[in-house]
Amino acid sequence: MPPRIRRLLRIALAVTLWAAVMAGTCVAGVAVSMRDSYPGPVRAVPAGGWPPAREVPRERPIAQEASREQEQPSVRETPSATAPVRTGVRRVSVRSAPPGQIKVAVVVGASGSVTTDVLGPYEVFARSSRFFVYTVSARREPVPLSGGLRVLPERTLAETAAGETAPDVVVVPAVVDPEGEAEAPLRSWIGRQAARGARILGVCAGSRLVAASGLLRGRSATSHWGVIGPLQQDYPDTRWVRGRRYVEDGPVTTTAGVTSGTVGALRLVERLAGIAEARRVGGEVGYPGWSPDASTAIPAGEPALEDLPYALNAAFPWFEPVVGVGLNQGVSEIDVAAAFEIYAGGSFAARAVALAGTTVVTTRHGMTLVAEPADGTAPAVTRLVAPGVGTAREVDPALVRWAAGRGVAVELPHAGRAAGESGFDPVLRDLAAHTDLATARATAKYNEYPIEHLTLTGPAWSWRPTLLFLLTALGAGLLSYTAVRLMPR
Repeated sequence: MPPRIRRLLRIALAVTLWAAVMAGTCVAGVAVSMRDSYPGPVRAVPAGGWPPAREVPRERPIAQEASREQEQPSVRETPSATAPVRTGVRRVSVRSAPPGQIKVAVVVGASGSVTTDVLGPYEVFARSSRFFVYTVSARREPVPLSGGLRVLPERTLAETAAGETAPDVVVVPAVVDPEGEAEAPLRSWIGRQAARGARILGVCAGSRLVAASGLLRGRSATSHWGVIGPLQQDYPDTRWVRGRRYVEDGPVTTTAGVTSGTVGALRLVERLAGIAEARRVGGEVGYPGWSPDASTAIPAGEPALEDLPYALNAAFPWFEPVVGVGLNQGVSEIDVAAAFEIYAGGSFAARAVALAGTTVVTTRHGMTLVAEPADGTAPAVTRLVAPGVGTAREVDPALVRWAAGRGVAVELPHAGRAAGESGFDPVLRDLAAHTDLATARATAKYNEYPIEHLTLTGPAWSWRPTLLFLLTALGAGLLSYTAVRLMPR
């Protein structure tokens, strides 16, 4: 073989080895990030056992019948420069639902669910007295949520299959394995609830679980911008729509990414409880730019260079900070979601650990969260933040004592929050200040959260994962060069 050909082959082999080492490192890093994002089993059941579930109201509203009168066939307008395409049910005047609470079941997948997909819609519905909201899963045992949180479902699928405990609305979040065997009972349950007349709200990539349940055939739907391509390939019998905050098609509503579930839930509050109630709840949760009359059009996301910090954080998690999220009794669900989503699950900028004075924390509207007790067995943390707390006096004394013993301060990202401001705004500002601007902006994009109204300050770039990438690239280069040099000539 001519020497020139041999040199070219050796160079090609060196490049291939370098690429293989880099790819293997990135795959391993993403696996570590995903493993750390979903916590393992709880260490022990509380001495008194898990708290009992709240009693479900027995009166059944005729929510579906009232709302069906408002629906018209799907409308599609010819697109133009000034008139975006509208897909779904025509907006008409909404008559309030009849007396009696409307039951909303927020699904929690056995394989794990996205935190904000669960907690965001839960708080929206629970802020209205017209709704009774509960979590449901295959078994009544703690299940993981992204970012490092666990939730104890109030009821099982079997308990809510039919009768007075069956839901009128089902919220379907993104789950880890929507088409796997572990979620087969959930898929069947969702299909049965839809068949008996329940409305379905698919949040973010929860649209895949809705599609796998057979409910999107022949319908229009949307999802997170990053998964619409694969969904189009796997479910071609669904009309997948890009660039919409939510899409309605009959009794099925699907939303864009993560925080869009809040807007989708507000739309159902408007449909089932009236526009005045939706305005009141929407004003309380403070989603930027939301109003009942706001356009559903949003930027159609695409992968871009600006997403690099998100990818680097996911692929190079080593030496990342550990953020302890201190949970207080009665904390807002959306404030909790913001902490776990922005610091960890939706950014991979840190690993988050749920800490509390007791194992069980009950949120403002009755959701049961499971945390690591703030004692001698709790893991070490780089920072300790207490979401949803305005002053230091409101922090659980057990958390204060634990932090003092560990030499860390209790930080309050929501202190000084403006009236009507979303719980996500202060945490994004805090992420930018403690991590970097590029990571904060990429995190907002992947959570499909608008930040045009925010002033973010902090370092320009995320150097920890960048340096790890450069060191890995250098090490892979040296390894491949040495391997090729040692080959027989």
